[in-house]
Amino acid sequence: MKKSILAIFSVFGGVVIGATGIMRIMVKTLHEKQDMSDKHLSLFLMMNQWVKVKQEGKNLSVYFEENGYHKIAIYGMSYVGVTLANELRDTNIEVMYGIDKQKKDGLSDVRIVLPDDDLEKVDAVVVTAVTSFDKISRSLYSKLQCPIVSLEEVLGFCMQM
Repeated sequence: MKKSILAIFSVFGGVVIGATGIMRIMVKTLHEKQDMSDKHLSLFLMMNQWVKVKQEGKNLSVYFEENGYHKIAIYGMSYVGVTLANELRDTNIEVMYGIDKQKKDGLSDVRIVLPDDDLEKVDAVVVTAVTSFDKISRSLYSKLQCPIVSLEEVLGFCMQM
């Protein structure tokens, strides 16, 4: 009798421990999915604002010219960073290089460096990774002595012009 009760408690304990482990994995996965969803919503809203700026016939280069930023770097060279580099082509603003955790060949003609590389002096760095601006700007301030601005700030300025 004692062995059967012990066996039942062992099985029950195993089920509880297993269910707890599965729940932790499910909660972690849910948080990761929510973070990704929040990131994509932020990117969508930013790009929507950019479309509005373009529909008003404005170019983001005005922000850089107004602030005296002629040589810039772009942090985040995925779609948003490449789009920014393309917009600044044929303006008075020179994109000296892009900074990204992954060197992505072929997305842009801008030279890409890693965040841990020695970063050459520029007038400003524009961060396109909207959900990570604070973390990225803190890490860049220790390496560069120039303004670190978010693309959202640039767009906000252009919306007010």
